[in-house]
Amino acid sequence: MQDKKTLILPLLLIAIGTGWLLTTLGIAPGIDWVWTLGLAIAGLLTYVVSGFDKASFVAGTFLVATSAMSVLRQTGRISFDIEIPVLVILLGLLVLIARIPAIPVPKWYVEPPQP
Repeated sequence: MQDKKTLILPLLLIAIGTGWLLTTLGIAPGIDWVWTLGLAIAGLLTYVVSGFDKASFVAGTFLVATSAMSVLRQTGRISFDIEIPVLVILLGLLVLIARIPAIPVPKWYVEPPQP
């Protein structure tokens, strides 16, 4: 079976091409696809590289949500004044959800010694 990491470049090209086509066809004009897709891809790569744990859950989900909020702002559905507080609330919720014991601790985390 091929390495999953070899999927990154073709999927990136498909995503950028799709965004470009949507802009060219006037379906989603005025969206900065490099920024928006960069955020989404960084979020997804967090899961691919780190696996699923508390840190990747918060970081990856937040980056994907930030990408979605960026599209909403760039298409005029929400304003910047709404986007930022919603993202702050979301980050708080993600950190709170990450406390659930079912979500594993990152492998790189070392427990501090008990006094």
